[in-house]
Amino acid sequence: MRNSLPVAIIMIDVDAFKRYNDFYGHQQGDICLRTVAAKINEYCKRPGDECARYGGEEFVILLPETKSEEACRMAEEIRRGVEALGLKHEKSNHEVATVSIGVAAEVPAMGSSYEALLRRADEHLYEAKGSGRNRVSCAA
Repeated sequence: MRNSLPVAIIMIDVDAFKRYNDFYGHQQGDICLRTVAAKINEYCKRPGDECARYGGEEFVILLPETKSEEACRMAEEIRRGVEALGLKHEKSNHEVATVSIGVAAEVPAMGSSYEALLRRADEHLYEAKGSGRNRVSCAA
């Protein structure tokens, strides 16, 4: 906020993960999550970029000094990268493990909160999931 620089949040959810876990078992589910996490982590390259598991099969990436367009581009690269892993998922419409991603960015101002930005990224995540999964939805 002090420097009027943007910040972006990317929220990622492994599609149909409960069905994956139920079909392949929890040990294979853990391997799937670790493999997806490693792929996501490849995109956190700059100092200050933070990739983290957000809970269950969700991940979050915090990108300081990142505009919406840049974050959306990265999110699409992540989506394609996870799909390209080719992790077999017989219980998915896509036949491989995929992710749905929501992105939100802003230049923080007085009165803004990280909770509101996180909520907007989460809303976009649910939009991506509701549009068929294996998609990215970005704030305009």
